[in-house]
Amino acid sequence: MTASRCARIAALAALPLALACERDLTDLDPASFPPEAAVFIDDFGPGVQFGAYGGSKIDALDIEHDDVYGGTAALKFTVPAPNDPSGGYAGGAFYSLAPRDLSGFDALTFWARATTAITLDRVGIGDDNTGTSRFPATVDGLPLSTRWTKYAVPIPLPSMLARERGLFLVADGSEHAVGYDILFDDVQFERLGTIINPRPAIDSRTVGGEVGGSLTVQGTRVTFDVNGTDVTVGAAPGYFTFISSDANVAEVRPDGSIALVRSGTATITASLGSTPAAGAVTVNVETPPADPAPVPTAPASDVISLFSDAYNDVPVDTWSADWDLADVADLQIAGNPVKKYTNLAYAGIEFTSSLINAESMTHLHVDLWTTDADVFRVKLVDFGANGVFGGGDDSEHEVTLGPSSDPPLRPGQWNTLDIPLFAFGGLTGRAHLAQLIISGSSPTVYLDNIYFLRTETSVPTGPSMPPPTPDDAADQVISLFSDAYDDVPVDTWSAEWDVADLADLEIAGDAVKRYVNLAYAGIEFTSAPIDATAMTHFRMDIWTPDETAAAAFKVKLVDFGANGVYDGGGDDTEHEVTLTAAQGLATGEWVRLDMPLADFTGLAARRNLAQLIISGDPNTVYVDNVYFRRAATGPSHPTGENP
Repeated sequence: MTASRCARIAALAALPLALACERDLTDLDPASFPPEAAVFIDDFGPGVQFGAYGGSKIDALDIEHDDVYGGTAALKFTVPAPNDPSGGYAGGAFYSLAPRDLSGFDALTFWARATTAITLDRVGIGDDNTGTSRFPATVDGLPLSTRWTKYAVPIPLPSMLARERGLFLVADGSEHAVGYDILFDDVQFERLGTIINPRPAIDSRTVGGEVGGSLTVQGTRVTFDVNGTDVTVGAAPGYFTFISSDANVAEVRPDGSIALVRSGTATITASLGSTPAAGAVTVNVETPPADPAPVPTAPASDVISLFSDAYNDVPVDTWSADWDLADVADLQIAGNPVKKYTNLAYAGIEFTSSLINAESMTHLHVDLWTTDADVFRVKLVDFGANGVFGGGDDSEHEVTLGPSSDPPLRPGQWNTLDIPLFAFGGLTGRAHLAQLIISGSSPTVYLDNIYFLRTETSVPTGPSMPPPTPDDAADQVISLFSDAYDDVPVDTWSAEWDVADLADLEIAGDAVKRYVNLAYAGIEFTSAPIDATAMTHFRMDIWTPDETAAAAFKVKLVDFGANGVYDGGGDDTEHEVTLTAAQGLATGEWVRLDMPLADFTGLAARRNLAQLIISGDPNTVYVDNVYFRRAATGPSHPTGENP
């Protein structure tokens, strides 16, 4: 299944079940309602209405008289092509103006076909078009062929539908480049008697929250045996009965939401009627922080602050962008302002109107308080020199923190996080920072003292993350060493005549070479010389902990000529290129060398390359992604880039 189809199903899936809110039935008089079965049999059943879903093709529904299963008429949905201006998909709810007693039925049945083989995104019952539907039940991903076939949507617990108005719902977006039609006939409720063996379940998970908050039980569903085939129905929480192991900590409301009452831990279980449901939700309830975060002590001259009482803050456009999924509030804890995020999936903090230059900074500082410390993610985004998103020079990187990370996270307390900027390995620039994006496992977090910091902390002795994965096409590369490509033979990465010590290491699962005591190192491929005449650049990534302000790193290429032997006929040529801090050589960061082969001016030929020699002032150098490449455009000047 493609990513776009997964995203579309997720979007459509949210439509009916998003309406599963509690409906107040206390003001309804006891009454019996008609057990009317018909939704559409040659015509709409008694009192049946249709409402199209928001964002759908509003004229998608029509009555078909020629292509029917039986009788004289069928329902026809015209599913629009992707990006059709009339709507992104077809869908809506069939509902009754008056309640019906559906408790005597065990399924909604219908005959259906499509004009091409498809997978119907969603079909089901229980959406009464009020926005307060309590009992949606749906089947997702239903295969339809071009032949009329009968289908059944099992009712999770029929006794709950004694006064139901939501009869039939459908939603589908095209999975092809063009649109198509879906036809339904004889849509009605039946008691089949062949729907057996209900297996209810809820998602097992551990969640955290604060006193006074609310959570929702997720993944409520029932699997039935329907004529010998398992059918899973997504059932709204209203069908289930929930039990809390400690209602004084976490109390379950009738709609399946969980009220967080006081500090402690409670386990939520469920049943469908008398049948226990698989799965359980462990709820950890915490009290909000009583004390503020520690007061920062870094000198103001070493800080670029986004949010802190201790410093003057730079402008921030928004603490919750209009494209994020989060709510933010400004609170005070013991007189200290903090940012509180709730319903947090991901939050975008933007300072696009005043980009931040953090090139001289070494760390990102954040004080974080959370009830769930399993995962907290921080992403930095740089818009590049053009200062706009999507301009071709953007870069970004996300760091994931948890209980075992460095720094580690602890729940129910302020976590002081000083994240080295070199850990953001994919952030190729820091002069035009525009966004800070947070996400994680906790729906509620408190943030304070968010700033970039310059410290005198010594540089790590080795990189904590590998360099970014190269994106050159494999057929445009001759690789000596890279996990991203198939490598050509290399005789040695440290020749017997060189002055260097070599070790093969792994960093976060990525293979790298480490040279120590480096004066010069000979890398030889004399048994299989490389023909790089079609290549335009030589590429490698290097990382050093050594001082580079006045240092030089040198790369030499040697061609043995047509006879293929060293100093054996006067046709050997070579050239050495020097990289300094002015060309991008840096300490404690991955530096990408992308050197035009045209700059190796003394290299008269490149058909029989046999040696690569590295040398210079850094005594410790990590090396990765060593290859020749063919550029898509013309050659450029030698570069050392900080990925």
